[in-house]
Amino acid sequence: MTEHQTSRRTPGTAGRSDDPRGGDRPRDGEPDAASPRGDGRRADGPRVAGLLLAAGGGRRLGGRPKALLPHDGGLLVERAAAALRAGGCDPVHVVLGAGADRVRARAALPGCVLVEHPGWAEGMGTSLRAGLASLATPAAVPGGPVAVLVMLVDQPGVGAAAVARVRGAYRSPASLAAASYDGRRGHPVLLGTGHWTAVAEQATGDRGARAYLAEHRAEITLVDCSGLADPGDVDTPGDLWRLTRSGEELPAERGREPGEGPGRGPGGEPAR
Repeated sequence: MTEHQTSRRTPGTAGRSDDPRGGDRPRDGEPDAASPRGDGRRADGPRVAGLLLAAGGGRRLGGRPKALLPHDGGLLVERAAAALRAGGCDPVHVVLGAGADRVRARAALPGCVLVEHPGWAEGMGTSLRAGLASLATPAAVPGGPVAVLVMLVDQPGVGAAAVARVRGAYRSPASLAAASYDGRRGHPVLLGTGHWTAVAEQATGDRGARAYLAEHRAEITLVDCSGLADPGDVDTPGDLWRLTRSGEELPAERGREPGEGPGRGPGGEPAR
C-alpha cells in the first residue's frame, strides 16, 4: 500500500448467510477444522493464521474478479477460505480488491476477516503487505498467530488437506515452509512471524514473497503435496473453461453487474 491507502477490516458475515453450505464445508476426504482453545493455540498445535489473496481483477478473463468465479456450486473465494479454515488456520483474513463490494454481498465467508485493499491494482505484492499488516499483533499481546499460511484464490485444486500438511511444518517463528509439487515449490506458503516484516518490505508490484523466498531458499522446508493437491491456477480463458467443465459463459451476476463492462485493472494473481 502507499502511504495514502488504508485497508478496511470487517468480519465476513455479509451476503448469502442462509447458504446451507456455510462457506466452510470441507470437501470429502479433507480434515475438519480444529476447535480454537481461546489461548492463542489450537487444540492440535500453534495458532497459524490463514491469509487468502483474493484481490485480483482477472484482466485476462475479461475483467471478471477471480474471487467471484463459480466453482463446484460456490465461488472460488468461498472454497479457498473454507479450505484454510478446514485445514486448521485461525484466524482467516481475506484480502479483497476488484469487485470488493460484490464479494461482500455475494460470498459466504463466515468467521473470516475481510481486508479491503484499495491499492490492489498495483500488484499482488501490495495485497500481501496489506494482509500481513492486518494480522500484525503487538508482541506484548498474548494469543496472536505465530505464523501465517498464504494461499491464492485462483488455485481451486489446493484444498484443506494441503493446508493442514503445510501448516504442520511450523516449528518456530523462524519457520519457512511451502508446498511442493513434483519437486517444484508452490502454494500454500507458511511464514513464521519472524519473517513478516522483511517479506512485507520486499513485496512490491507482482512479486509477492517470491524474491524473499529465493533469497532464503536454503531455509525453506518443502512439504510434498504431489497427488494431494493440484497447483494449477486460473489465469486464461482456457483455464476458465476447465474450471467450469463445459466452457459456458459465466452468469452475469457472478462476474459483473448487468451492463458493467470488463475491468481494466491488472489481472488477478500473477504467475508465480
